[in-house]
Amino acid sequence: MERQIGSTRRECLDWLLIFGPRHAERVLTEWFEHYNEARPHRALELRTLIARSDPVATVGPIVCRERVGGLLREYSRQPMPAAA
Repeated sequence: MERQIGSTRRECLDWLLIFGPRHAERVLTEWFEHYNEARPHRALELRTLIARSDPVATVGPIVCRERVGGLLREYSRQPMPAAA
């Protein structure tokens, strides 16, 4: 638990000004979703805590999803459109 608190503080809260309890809750909700679903972890061989069930695309345009006002960026590939 201490490692989780330290990571949250160093990678998220040290970079933001929190303006109240609702803002803190919203920021932390986004952070924990990113931490569990998108952030690679070295101890897990750069996999995420929650395994993805969908296959990872290897071709297609890369898109960036910004979270927490641009503090976090998640990159993924869009699937290629089916040929008609």
